Amino acid sequence: MNRRTFIKKGLGSIVGLASLSSGTYYYARDIEPRMLHIQKETIYSNKIATAFNNFRIVQFSDTHAGFHYSMEEINALMKKINTLKPDLVVFTGDLVDEPNQYDWYPNLIEALSTITARYGKYWIYGNHDHGGYGTDIINDVMERAGFTLLKNSHTAINKDNDRIIIAGIDDVMLGDPNLQQALQSANPELFTILLAHEPDYADTTVQYPVDIQLSGHSHGGQIRFPFIGHLYTPAYAEKFVRGKYSLNNDKLTVYVNSGIGTTRLPYRFFCKPELHVYTLQQNV
Repeated sequence: MNRRTFIKKGLGSIVGLASLSSGTYYYARDIEPRMLHIQKETIYSNKIATAFNNFRIVQFSDTHAGFHYSMEEINALMKKINTLKPDLVVFTGDLVDEPNQYDWYPNLIEALSTITARYGKYWIYGNHDHGGYGTDIINDVMERAGFTLLKNSHTAINKDNDRIIIAGIDDVMLGDPNLQQALQSANPELFTILLAHEPDYADTTVQYPVDIQLSGHSHGGQIRFPFIGHLYTPAYAEKFVRGKYSLNNDKLTVYVNSGIGTTRLPYRFFCKPELHVYTLQQNV
């Protein structure tokens, strides 16, 4: 961390703590974490076939169930996702905060099973999914809920004889990501979406024939302040923190979802929980 960043984060922390202790604590803990934001994005590309015009993808990420995020809230989230009428749903990691200490897996499976998407439900591992001896537990939960794991692999989504590619890598921090393996035998001329939990992996992704990277992990910083921005983000979410980024003259576009739940601290401030809704459009 350079001197300028250190000063920024240090002053930001002081301001943040002072603000939270002087009246915003209740809002940051009990109000904003429940103020779900729907971020709508239209993705244009001449690689998107006509059949995929208006194809709708919903992304959710970082639920961190069990850490101040209840089954009641998860059930409400599932209902909200279904109201968005997704053609395809993707989950970009960190389902449960501490997998080996979570007691409500049957309820979680039931809730996740209620999500309906005609062209499938896909997911990737996050660092918390591998942590706490959770790798096999989370895989079993997602499989039983009808989600398909993309672990250094891809699949073709077929619609009216046209196709797009959805690929996913293993978690960067605690897994063994291999994008070359994930894209093996994939047609590089097809529109390709990569699911990668850690957004800073984009510096690797941009070297491959990928059009869009969807990530989470950062929680958008979780606590943000005007003029200061985020106070902290985890490793591999320090460069790309929240929102949309274009790399290498728009060769790759990265979308970083701010997540649903919280971790470490149960607060959100100027950083609402978020669902992304992506609508594909052929660029003519």
